[in-house]
Parts: sequence; structure tokens; C-alpha cells
Amino acid sequence: MASEPQGGLTEYISHHLKHLTPHVSPEGFWAVHLDSVAVSLVLGVLFCLWFWLKARKATAGVPGKGQAFVEIVLEFVDGQVKDVFHGDRRILGPLALTVFAWVFLMNAMDLLPVDLLPWITEKFGLGHFRAVPTADVNMTFAMSLTVLILIVFYSFKAKGFGGYMHEMFTAPFGKHPLLWIPNFALNVVELLSKPVSLAMRLFGNMYAGELVFMLIAGLFSAGSWLLYGMGIIGYTVWGIFHVLIISIQAFIFMVLTVVYISMAHDHH
Repeated sequence: MASEPQGGLTEYISHHLKHLTPHVSPEGFWAVHLDSVAVSLVLGVLFCLWFWLKARKATAGVPGKGQAFVEIVLEFVDGQVKDVFHGDRRILGPLALTVFAWVFLMNAMDLLPVDLLPWITEKFGLGHFRAVPTADVNMTFAMSLTVLILIVFYSFKAKGFGGYMHEMFTAPFGKHPLLWIPNFALNVVELLSKPVSLAMRLFGNMYAGELVFMLIAGLFSAGSWLLYGMGIIGYTVWGIFHVLIISIQAFIFMVLTVVYISMAHDHH
């Protein structure tokens, strides 16, 4: 399962933590990670294609297994949105479904053997390739910043420009002019904390899970049958447990997205 390069486990993990980036890409937060973008786009297209095919073949009679599964997911997501958001769900419902399914699929890439995609891409001359987009902080921040844009959009839509600005400068301490600056500063901090918490929670959990899989994969190259057996057991046990983490993180990201947009409709 693992092909440990010379230099031991440390070099093996460092190698697998590097992203595929173009030569002209800047470093750090602004870097373009082609592997994260490619995997997320492929999974997004597959999700849309799958649900479109099931919707196209849907029948009013006894549904097949595929249609029944899609209907269960739709009812589950719609129920969560209905419990949190009491306005028009025609946009927020599909958005919540997209967030839940897309994040779940990206998280599920962590269940693939660590060396599988890097081994495949290496055949095409690509030296580094990480399979889990949500273990990339750039990707989780990109999604959370999109949620921030939606929060601001729905705030203006529900309250108008004047109403939203009035809320930003007068809540929570009151309307006195001396309190305008503290109110505004506190509201900006609250607003910016939402995408930060969304991005870091998802990234932290998936990055940690990816590291555990890499550590377990390193056991397969240790040259010991005992460690090889421990690696198989560890991979199986952690994989089963990780399915729960994958599902919970997708659910949390979806629910918080709906909650934050719902809060944008509320008036203080």
C-alpha cells in the first residue's frame, strides 16, 4: 500500500503533504493547488450527474434502490433546513444539499489508499498529488468565503442596505453615537469569525485524519510482518471510524451554513 522513499517515515509524510502546483503559482495561502481543484471539480460533476440521472428516471411508483437513497438524502437535508430556516427554501435547500454531498464526497477521498492516486498521477509525470481537497486549507477557506458572501448577500436582501448598516452600528450595545465604533468592530469580528471557524474546523479534522492514514501506511514499508499486520488492522479500524468523522464534518458544515444564512435574516 505504501512505497516509502529513502529518508524514512518523515520524508514519506512530507512527500505526501506536498500539493501539485503550477510553476507560476505564488507560495502560501494564495497558491493554486491543482490537485485539490481537480479532485473537487470531478467530484462535483459526478455528484450533479448522479442526482440528475436519478431525477430524470424518477417514478411515482415503488422507487428503486438508487432513487430511494437519493430521496432519503433529499428528505434528510430538507428536514434540517426546515428546522433551522423558516423562510423561502427554494434556494437554500439545494444549496444545503450541494454543500452536504460535495463536502462528504471530498472527505471520502481520505478512505482511498494513501499511495493510490499519487501512484497513478506519477505515471503521467506528476510528482505530487493529494487526494483530499478538504485537507487543504486553501480549499476549505475558499468554500467558507463563499458562505461569507452568501451571508452578506442575504443580510442586505432581508434588511436592506440601511437596515443592515443600522444593525452593524447599533447592535448589540445600543444606538448611542459613542457606541457605534465598538458595535461595528464587534459585528465585523463576529462576521469574519464565521468563515474562519467553518474552514478551520473542516480542515483540522480532515488534515489530522489524513496524517493518521499516512502514519499507518508507513507501517507497511517497515519490513516487519508484525508491523504489516498492525498496519492492516489499524487501517481497517481507523477507516471504519473515519467514516463517522467524514459524515459528521459534512453535516456540521451544511448545518452551520444554513444557520449562518438564517441568522442573516434575523433582526436584532
